[in-house]
Amino acid sequence: MPNTPSSPPPSKKQSPTSRNITPHINNNLPFPSSSSFVIRSPIPLSYGFGFTFAFVALTLFFLSNNYNYQASYSYHNRSHFPTLFSLFFPITRSPENDSQKISNSSLDEIPSIKGVKEEGKVGTHGVLSKRESDELKQSKGDLLDLLNFCDIYNGSWVRDDSYPLYQGGSCPHIDEQFNCFLNGRREKKYENFRWKPYGCNIPRLNGRELLELLRGKRLVYVGDSLNRNMWESMVCILRNSVEDKSKVFEASDRHEFRREDSYSFVFPDFNCSVEFFRSPFLVQEWEMTRMNESQKSTLRLDLVDRASDSYKSADVLVFNTGHWWTRGRTSRGKGYFQEGSHIYGKLNVIEAFEKAMMSWARWIDANIDPVKTLVFFRGYSPAHFRGGQWNSGGQCDSESEPIKNMTYLSKYPQKMRVLEGVMKGMKTPVIYMNITRMTDYRKDAHPSIYRKQNFTEEERPSQIRFQDCSHWCLPGVPDTWNELLYIQLLIKHNKEQQRQH
Repeated sequence: MPNTPSSPPPSKKQSPTSRNITPHINNNLPFPSSSSFVIRSPIPLSYGFGFTFAFVALTLFFLSNNYNYQASYSYHNRSHFPTLFSLFFPITRSPENDSQKISNSSLDEIPSIKGVKEEGKVGTHGVLSKRESDELKQSKGDLLDLLNFCDIYNGSWVRDDSYPLYQGGSCPHIDEQFNCFLNGRREKKYENFRWKPYGCNIPRLNGRELLELLRGKRLVYVGDSLNRNMWESMVCILRNSVEDKSKVFEASDRHEFRREDSYSFVFPDFNCSVEFFRSPFLVQEWEMTRMNESQKSTLRLDLVDRASDSYKSADVLVFNTGHWWTRGRTSRGKGYFQEGSHIYGKLNVIEAFEKAMMSWARWIDANIDPVKTLVFFRGYSPAHFRGGQWNSGGQCDSESEPIKNMTYLSKYPQKMRVLEGVMKGMKTPVIYMNITRMTDYRKDAHPSIYRKQNFTEEERPSQIRFQDCSHWCLPGVPDTWNELLYIQLLIKHNKEQQRQH
């Protein structure tokens, strides 16, 4: 089984407040006797007064320009005068500034995750190298900056040959639909990109550390096939980090993940599970019996998914919905949406979406304990059909590079603006993973024609006509979504550790 490539060493950026400048004092020099201070003539006296006046004036100047003292700690803006005077007149900075700037030394004091040591931690390649260990330490330093100063969803994709997080073809738990490697895609440049936010670096996902964060817990994905895409990605990332991969299994011993409504992978060495519940709308698909005893399908905007009781006690919940609201009878809104016993003859899909999200939000507020459960909502994942839609000849098989000019990105979905408004009114905290724009760049990473391993002669024409430009190859873009999820879990863990200390 191929090993995950080791990550590149982190850049050695030093925090502006992390350099401690300690004056060197030579204690072996003889202290001058009192007679050396006796002034014996008027000329030296005038020189003495002049030197004292100049010294006091310069000291007051540097004290009044406090920013110069702080700037002296920067590699690119060094001034030795403030440092020199600070040896004699230490400057006290305000607690407000201290709260905004955290030194590397304080971050090193953040306790490691239980069961994971900085040195000698078992990873994909056995014992972590010093480079990997240094990367983990650097990630701690980045976390608080990420939390306070950096929008991790605003950035660009950069080429990084240390990616992907696991090799194509190495994970047996990827559905054929997403397994572009086994389906014959030989151009693999799309795997060698990482997400780089503007103004900060995000730590590379360390599967072993994430398993420790999930020890004794349930991580549950709820939503449509795009969340199944993300769930399979997480299963493969975590499986790649365990030594005995035979211990990773689906709880019901299932090997195909499209037919059932729920699945659960178990990691027994960590007593944790990674689960998926199919719920494309997050509210109930409903069957009504008409007066002539025929069945009518509707969407109950006022009732959440039937399986909700099965996952409401999970430790981490990741929800999504979106694509199923853009097609067929849902987008037309005629005689499909229902509240109580009332079926709307015609209801705008945006209004219906808002009603459904309000029902979801009320359920979250009524059933989720925010002390126990961390709730995420992953935003809309754009499709990249060119020349049609998924069922009308839309294509993306010729794409081999991400979009580089943001003017070619899609307009931000109105449904996600509706969702943001709903979340603002909730009492339960929900972390919104706004991956829409960052994902929109990646027109190169869809399965396209590589959605199936073997086509029959009858199916061959449909390989070109019916391409998949909605879902994502694995390894691929959903791995990055999970890296951003991992960052939030690390931040939460570090906050808890700091409160305990």
